[in-house]
Amino acid sequence: MPFLGHWYVLVIILAIVLIVYGPGKLPEVGGAIGKAMREFRKASTDLTDEIKRGTASEPAAETHPAPDRPATDVKSPTDTKAS
Repeated sequence: MPFLGHWYVLVIILAIVLIVYGPGKLPEVGGAIGKAMREFRKASTDLTDEIKRGTASEPAAETHPAPDRPATDVKSPTDTKAS
């Protein structure tokens, strides 16, 4: 939101909020906005931590080396003996 970097836009928004809610309700509105921002930040932090824990606790796929003995159930395409 590049337009929020201009100070006069913030002043206009604050003036509109002051007109709509009045000076008596402004502290309540500010408190409610602050509480909502805290809850959102806490929820996003908890979610990020949960994702990090989930990816860290999953073991990586391990590759096992091939066994030293050949497999007995695999037939070569050049086998001439019929089973």
